[in-house]
Amino acid sequence: MEKFSKLCVELGDRSYPIFIGDGLLQSSELLASHIHGKQVLVVTNETIAPLYLSSLVDGLSAYSIETLILPDGEIHKNIEVLNTIFDTLLAKKYNRAATLIALGGGVIGDMTGFAAACYQRGVNFCQIPTTLLAQVDSSVGGKTAVNHRLGKNMIGAFYQPQCVIIDTSLLGTLPDREFRAGLAEVIKYGLIADVEFFHWIEKNISKLLARDPNALCFAIEKSCANKAKIVEKDEHENGVRAILNLGHTFGHAIETFQSYKGWLHGEAVAIGMIMAAELSSLLGWINQADVYRIRKILACCGLPAVAPKDMSSKIFLELMSVDKKALDGSLRFVLLRSIGVATVTSEIEPDLLMKVI
Repeated sequence: MEKFSKLCVELGDRSYPIFIGDGLLQSSELLASHIHGKQVLVVTNETIAPLYLSSLVDGLSAYSIETLILPDGEIHKNIEVLNTIFDTLLAKKYNRAATLIALGGGVIGDMTGFAAACYQRGVNFCQIPTTLLAQVDSSVGGKTAVNHRLGKNMIGAFYQPQCVIIDTSLLGTLPDREFRAGLAEVIKYGLIADVEFFHWIEKNISKLLARDPNALCFAIEKSCANKAKIVEKDEHENGVRAILNLGHTFGHAIETFQSYKGWLHGEAVAIGMIMAAELSSLLGWINQADVYRIRKILACCGLPAVAPKDMSSKIFLELMSVDKKALDGSLRFVLLRSIGVATVTSEIEPDLLMKVI
């Protein structure tokens, strides 16, 4: 077995490990120890299937395995496509001891996890994320969902996986645009909770962009450790976990406006983080030098910095009002008290907000 590092998300009887290393897809014993029945359904997409599906299935010959290949892309993260997972589970007579395996990026992980949460009121699932964004963010923490045309991730459940297996070698086939979008979430962790990590990213961004294996492993492990720490304190996002949504209130509005066909999630979040930084500066919490550093590191990643030109302030407000963080009619924003310290607030004067949207 390849050398790997191991983290744990400590949630009592819902605790689970995160394994991080090169070549872990071939380490079938890691996965097998978290499969408790004979029936296994591997859910993946048409991009990942020809690359990695056979490697995974070949290592699980002891099980009764079915595979389901879904269309690729955020536009397919909906109830209709989710139903094809249920169709397969029912047609193949899967029982409550079944295990679902999500082999893909955030869309596959979110939909497979939600299907697992719903099928027969809950079956086990495991995450094998194949994109940087999924490895550092969406595969950890138990948020599962599908999109609705009126709002992103509005239909879902908190449902933790049995394990997360992060094979860093899978990033070798990830397109450059998706890789850079994933870096937005890495940068987010430095901004919300770990100023030393943010400093490290600034110093090592060229290594990350070159996909240096050691730098990547460090960034992935740091991101997962930061997320695990926050999720352990607030599994169901009743408090501190909301800081993980830095940039997401603005970003989700952009994605919804574009009908999930425009910018990638990480690209929309990058714009959202700049907007949040500017709003934090207007409140006097961070200075323009901090905003410049945030803009600079995101620009180094080639990420967009400005919202779509045809997206008016009125549209922003309308779409943000559907955001999950909105409470009793009030918009809530994740902002920065300083680099490395985030907070959630609804006390934003309308004239200040209008300056950034």
